[in-house]
Amino acid sequence: MDRSSLFQLIQEQLDPEQTGFIAVENFTSLAEHHELQLDPSKLEMLLALVQSNEHGHVCYQELIELLNSKRSSSFRRAIANGRRTLQREILLDETGLGVYKRFVRYVAYEILPCETDRRWYFHQSRLCPPPVFMAILTIVQIIVFMCYGVMLNKWVLQTYQPDFMKSPLVYHPGHRAQIWRFFSYMFMHVGLEQLGFNALLQLMIGVPLEMVHGILRISLLYMAGVIAGSLTVSITDMRAPVVGGSGGVYALCSAHLANVVMNWAGMKCPYKLLRMILALVCMSSEVGRAVWLRFSPPLPSSGPQPSFMAHLSGAVVGISMGLLILRSYEESLHKQCSWWVLIFSFITFLLFAIFWNIFAYELLGVQIPPPP
Repeated sequence: MDRSSLFQLIQEQLDPEQTGFIAVENFTSLAEHHELQLDPSKLEMLLALVQSNEHGHVCYQELIELLNSKRSSSFRRAIANGRRTLQREILLDETGLGVYKRFVRYVAYEILPCETDRRWYFHQSRLCPPPVFMAILTIVQIIVFMCYGVMLNKWVLQTYQPDFMKSPLVYHPGHRAQIWRFFSYMFMHVGLEQLGFNALLQLMIGVPLEMVHGILRISLLYMAGVIAGSLTVSITDMRAPVVGGSGGVYALCSAHLANVVMNWAGMKCPYKLLRMILALVCMSSEVGRAVWLRFSPPLPSSGPQPSFMAHLSGAVVGISMGLLILRSYEESLHKQCSWWVLIFSFITFLLFAIFWNIFAYELLGVQIPPPP
């Protein structure tokens, strides 16, 4: 029996009056004896949905969503309210797994705070689509850095090289009319240390996040941190240029760390306290280094050094928008009121920043260093 035939059987025999609901007894019998072979974990979750229902019936649409690998809102509520339990052993006890499945299990425990979510992700995980966004972005950043390193014959403190700041990718307040610079600066880096730090965090944190939450969500979070970084600099540090992908990186890191803190008891990743301390130390030291280079550069330069405000604005984006994205695993964001509040707030900030860049520089008489 194929899936479409099963759906037709459910609707014709178990809900002939098309009320939209199916009696629990009929559904349980169908789930246990129908010919369609389901994954054992999915069948167990279907029965858990039945047992959690207080009215003696199951919504037909929720059943269809579950059979199509989509968890319904009532199932999530049943999980949150603790009205159902899964009888099988925890995912960590699974044996005989291949290399890929062991990595998927590691990602599940690294990212998700709920055992049910971990098992659901583990059994639904597929190689397609692969987590290509963070990998491709990191490769492009490395290629761009190597090209400028070879061209300038300089691999550290590249911003002290005038030709580096002439790049069409760098954000400079004198070129703010070139809109692409508010994004493209993420491909430029001060030197090996900044590139290495960003690339390491993008791969260690960004790839697992992308595997669980998908390309669209993680790319949205990263790019929101990037654009918020450049716009925040244009408002708070109006004379400074910006380089590096730190806005996006800090959005990912702060979102993940905030998610770990909010779900501390449920997170089962090993050495979580030590890893959080190390992440905070690394992020703080990077911000401190950026502040030092901005206000006390080690070498004389022809103009202001890149601002550190992109780091901070990226962290704010991660804690606000990112926390909601990571908390709502496999749930449609557009159905949540809080998501629309965040989107409205972010759009309001974008509009304010656009008007600021158009009018504030002349009204305030800001003396912008001449573009290189």
